[in-house]
Amino acid sequence: MSATIRLTAATAVAAAVLSALATSPAAAVAAPALRMTPVSGHISSHHLVGGIRNSTSSNWAGYAATGTTFTSVSASWVQPAVSCSSATTYSSFWVGIDGDGSNSVEQTGTEADCSGGRAVYSSWYEMYPAYPVNYSNTVNAGDHFTATVSRSGSTYTLTLSDTTRGWTKTTTKTQSGLSNASAEVIAEAPSSSSGVLPLSNFGTASFTGATANGQAIGNYSPDKIDMASGSTTKATTSSLSGGENFSVTYNHS
Repeated sequence: MSATIRLTAATAVAAAVLSALATSPAAAVAAPALRMTPVSGHISSHHLVGGIRNSTSSNWAGYAATGTTFTSVSASWVQPAVSCSSATTYSSFWVGIDGDGSNSVEQTGTEADCSGGRAVYSSWYEMYPAYPVNYSNTVNAGDHFTATVSRSGSTYTLTLSDTTRGWTKTTTKTQSGLSNASAEVIAEAPSSSSGVLPLSNFGTASFTGATANGQAIGNYSPDKIDMASGSTTKATTSSLSGGENFSVTYNHS
C-alpha cells in the first residue's frame, strides 16, 4: 500500500541550529527540532519470508512488532560514526511504542547528523506529534546506548542510558488515547515540512537485545523494514540473530 507521508515543519529551525553547531563547539549538545515520524502510511510493500513480514518504508529501517498490545520495548546499540561530506544530512536511532499503523510514537534515542563536513551527535525523546525534546548530555560516536520505553496504563516512561559515559535520562509522560499496537527498534531518516531529509552515511548500526513486552522481538513475527525511495534503497535491515539482534546498513542518502 502507499500513501502520502505525514510531515511537520522544522526546516528553518534545523538549518539555523546546524549552522550554529558548525561554528560553535559548545553548541554541540544541541540538535535540530526534527521530527521522528510514524511509519503509518509510509510502507509501500509487504511480503512474508519465513514467517517474517518484509516491507519497504520511505524513512524507517529496522523491525516493528505488531499483533498485540505493547507495554514495553527495549534495545541497545553503539552510536554510529557518520561519514560527512559538505552536505547537510540526518539520521536517528531509537526504540518506541506505536507508529506502525498509528499516528503517534512514544520514543527515545540518538541522532547523528552532518553539517558543513562536521559530525553532530545528540540524544532526545519524543511523544509524537509533539516536537522532540533534546537532552543536553554529550554524545560521541562509539558510545554504547540502552533505551527502553515502557507503559503503565496511559503513563509512559522513556529511559535512555549512555553506558560509556555513565549518564541516564528518564522522562515520564502521561498521554491517553494511544493505541500501543506496535513496538519498534528503528534507524530513521528524520523529516521536516519539506519531506524526508537526506540520510547521513552512518555505515552500519548494530542493535542488540531488541525486546518487546520482555520477549525477543522475533517472537512477534515482526515487520522487517528496509528504507527506500522509489527504486533507490537507502538502508537495508539484516535478518534477526537469536530473535533480538540485527543491523541496519546505509546504502544511499
